[in-house]
Amino acid sequence: MIAPADVKKVAIIGNGLMGQGIAQVFAREGRSAHVIGRNDDSLARARTAIEANIEAFVERGLHDRPKADAMLGQITLGTDYDAAADADFVIEAVPAVRDLQIEVFGRLDAICDPKVVLGSTSGQPISLMVDRMKHPERAVAMHFVYPAQIMPLVEVCGGSQTTPEVVQWACDLLTEVGQTPAVMNKEVDGFIINRLQFAVLREAWSMWANGIASAEAIDNSFKMTLGRRYSDTGPIESAELGGLDILHNFARFLYPALDNAAEPPAALTELVEAGHRGFKTGKGVYDWSQRDGASLASRRADRLFQHIAEDAEKG
Repeated sequence: MIAPADVKKVAIIGNGLMGQGIAQVFAREGRSAHVIGRNDDSLARARTAIEANIEAFVERGLHDRPKADAMLGQITLGTDYDAAADADFVIEAVPAVRDLQIEVFGRLDAICDPKVVLGSTSGQPISLMVDRMKHPERAVAMHFVYPAQIMPLVEVCGGSQTTPEVVQWACDLLTEVGQTPAVMNKEVDGFIINRLQFAVLREAWSMWANGIASAEAIDNSFKMTLGRRYSDTGPIESAELGGLDILHNFARFLYPALDNAAEPPAALTELVEAGHRGFKTGKGVYDWSQRDGASLASRRADRLFQHIAEDAEKG
């Protein structure tokens, strides 16, 4: 394998939101990023989105104009899979459909040098995607978090046939481009972040569906307490600071009462099936005609960019 520091050309399979963000991460650190998509129309939309995303960094003083122009110059787009053949590293960011992912890895395995590491940004085990590979030992999950150009952490997990050297290589490459790897010791559906996120969502949706509290009360309770605390200390750190004896005792009391359903609540399913899918349709649990969703999304983006500035100050 090429040394991570020597990786100069990266190929990204998939030109959706995740692929766009990953391209920006590598271009930001001076790497050539070639995005491979399905057709010229979708690639044109991707290019426009990438330009807007980079401009958002300029507007907030996180990139100057020369930096932005240099990044745009590093990013190219095309539809030819063979363009990945001479890349130093390839990562797929296609929809999380197993048959499609198996096909992608099979094609990449056939055209890329066996020493080239092949990554997947899916939150699903990499072992599910290597059926058609002759060299599955070089496949590794590298789960970027949306939006990839803003979120610094990447979950890394090898499969049953991935070599330890490939896992370490992936971590070293991520560090080279300013990302923070979080290594998993074994494969599990959803990985770390989604499992934590959906544990919270299951309980939040359950309390709303069962009339325990309104959506607004639940959201405010999280934002004004746990959201602030977890920004600096993770859940296990927080428990350690609070005292394991105290949290352990309360867990024994509370665990039996927590929701453990294997399906989302019926009330939520009814909303989705009725076409009420949240902000994008104007209604979900909330009635978005009565709320300024655009301003809420903008405030969230501003806070995420603020974290980037704070991280830069810390060095």
